[in-house]
Amino acid sequence: MTTLLWLALIWAQIALALAACLAVVRMVIGPNAQDRVLALDAIYVTTMLLFIVTALQLGTPFLFEAALVIAVGGFVSTVALAKFLLRGEVIE
Repeated sequence: MTTLLWLALIWAQIALALAACLAVVRMVIGPNAQDRVLALDAIYVTTMLLFIVTALQLGTPFLFEAALVIAVGGFVSTVALAKFLLRGEVIE
């Protein structure tokens, strides 16, 4: 792997980890429930991207599948939380 690509992947991991930490802070101190749901969205997206960047760095395809599972789980949880915030119940 070339040095420039290696440095770009390391920089991406650092930036994504920082973004995830800031999203956790927003989830903890968020004044509204909507802010907490958006922070949870940001956390699962940055975690998924961290898995993808790490898979590129290590050259293994298994982390791509884990990222797909995180994406699906995050989507389902976001839809469920949004429905709960709008209607007060998830299952009708």
